[in-house]
Amino acid sequence: MELIRKSFWDSKFSKIQSLSIIVAIVILAIVPSFTNSYAPLFLAWVLAYCVMSLAWTFFSGKTGYISLASAAFYGLGMYLQAVLGWNMPLPVMMILAAAASFGAAFGIGVITLRLRGVYFTIFTFGLALFLNSFIHWYEVKYTHTKGRMVLAYDNEIVFYAILVVFAILFVVVILLNKSRFGLALDCIGQNEDSAQHVGVNTVMMKVLAFAISAAPVGAVGAVMSTTIGYVDPDIAFKMLISFMPVLMATFGGMYNIYGPVIGAVVFYSLQDYLLRKTDMYMIIFGVVMGVVILTMPRGIFGLVEKAMARRRRNFDGEVIGDA
Repeated sequence: MELIRKSFWDSKFSKIQSLSIIVAIVILAIVPSFTNSYAPLFLAWVLAYCVMSLAWTFFSGKTGYISLASAAFYGLGMYLQAVLGWNMPLPVMMILAAAASFGAAFGIGVITLRLRGVYFTIFTFGLALFLNSFIHWYEVKYTHTKGRMVLAYDNEIVFYAILVVFAILFVVVILLNKSRFGLALDCIGQNEDSAQHVGVNTVMMKVLAFAISAAPVGAVGAVMSTTIGYVDPDIAFKMLISFMPVLMATFGGMYNIYGPVIGAVVFYSLQDYLLRKTDMYMIIFGVVMGVVILTMPRGIFGLVEKAMARRRRNFDGEVIGDA
């Protein structure tokens, strides 16, 4: 009887979550049409960080391998847009950037994901720095410039492009989490040696997950580069892009698909507000993150789940008492 009640509650809660996301996407699709000109750009950045946080959580949250390569794939998408975007439509460039990031991550994963522990994290941290230095050297030596101009698009076009990326990624992550592939990643995160013993090709699973998580980040880089009109290595491969998804996922809670989204929305909204009010926003960020890590180890969504679990226990107690 207890299992039946629990299954009913979980199913109901899951339906509420899914319905909430659908309603949010519909609202986001119509909001820019009746708000001021800044709203589409603000929402585009919110969704961009939602995509990067969710993509990071899909790989690092499930496998336990901490990646700091977001800036590398984001910058790769930016430079592809800067070089090829003048002659190709934005949807094509998004696909090319996603494919290039997928291919690059797959190749890097084959080399590095045989390693365990901190070595992978160190390599991914250095990847963005390497690409920054390499492209800077190439531009100065062969094109005699430091950066490139990027074809600009209307803010609403940028918003809808990012919304499409977010919707696709959200559906893909849900489907993969419910598949044998998602189960294999969970096994790797819990105990990689045990996963190998039961026949999971752990290296290939990790490589595929890493490549899948890189693809939407590259697409986001291609789209968001059109909002600034100019790209150079320092802008494209800014290390803050690697750390922000990690902080946002931690802030929202990386143990649920909705946590990174909530963290990105709250975190970026707070950042945007503080940037317009004070030049000490990074210090305030640090304080907020310290408080969150100490008081909410499972993030905002962890608190929600804890409250729902307490309510469920109360519900079960009432049912048993009435019986």
